[in-house]
Amino acid sequence: MTAPIPRDIPDLPAIPGVPALQPSPVPATAVLPPVRRPLTAVFRILTALTAATGVTIFLLLGSPLRILSHFTIQSSILLTLVLLAAARRAWTARRPLPSAVTGAALLYVVIAALVHHLLLANASSPFAMTTTMTGDTQPTLLQSIANHVLHTAVPIAAVLDWLLLTPRGRLHLRQASTWLLYPLAYLAFSFARGEYLPPGTPGSYLYPFLDVDQHGYKSVLGNALLLGLSIYALAVLLVALDHARPNPVRHRAKTGFRLQPPVG
Repeated sequence: MTAPIPRDIPDLPAIPGVPALQPSPVPATAVLPPVRRPLTAVFRILTALTAATGVTIFLLLGSPLRILSHFTIQSSILLTLVLLAAARRAWTARRPLPSAVTGAALLYVVIAALVHHLLLANASSPFAMTTTMTGDTQPTLLQSIANHVLHTAVPIAAVLDWLLLTPRGRLHLRQASTWLLYPLAYLAFSFARGEYLPPGTPGSYLYPFLDVDQHGYKSVLGNALLLGLSIYALAVLLVALDHARPNPVRHRAKTGFRLQPPVG
C-alpha cells in the first residue's frame, strides 16, 4: 500500500546554479604549434629585394626628393619593409604580421599599378603622362626596367603572396576605411608640395589628375573624390575575396598518437 500524496508540497529552496562559463577565444597558436615556412620567407625576401632594386634605380637616376615624393615609390618602400618583416616571421615560425598592415601594403601597390596602367601609361587616357618619373621626356633602358618592376612585377608578386602564401579570412571590412588615411595624407602632401615649390617649376604636381595649376582645385578635388571611392571599392573587394578564396595555408594537427588498423 502506497502512502497518500500530500496535497500541499512545501516549496524547496532554490538550488544555486553553476555560473555559466564565458566563452574565451583561443588563439590558433595555442592549438597548433607554429610552423616554419622557409619557402614563403624566401619568396618574400626576393620580392622585397626586387622592389628595393626598382626604387634604388630611380633614386640613382633622378632627384631623390622628387623620386621619394611619388606614391609608387612610397608604397614600394612600405611593401619592402612589410615583406622583410613577414619573411622573418615565416622563417622563425612566429605569428604573422597584423592583417591591417599587410592588407594596406598590398592595397597601395595594387593602386599604384592600376593608376599607372589605366591612367598614366594609357595613351587614350586624358591624364597620360608625357614625362618619366625622373622628369625626362624619354625613358632610358634602366628607367623602363625599373618602371616595369615597380608597376607590374612587384604588384603581381604581392598578389601571389596574398593568394598562395597567406591564410584566408584575415582582412576585415572595418580596415577598409582606415586604409584611406594614407591616400588622403598623400593628397594633402601633393597640395602642400605644389604650393611650396615656386610657380612654373616643372613637376610641381607629379600626377596630371592632381595638377592644380592645370585643372584647378575644383576639378582636382573631383578627381580625388572619384579616386578615393575607387580605392575604397577596391579595399572592400580585397576583403570580400579574402573571405571567399580557399585557404592556401593548412596545418595538420598532431594528436600525439597514431591510430593503428584493427588486429585480427
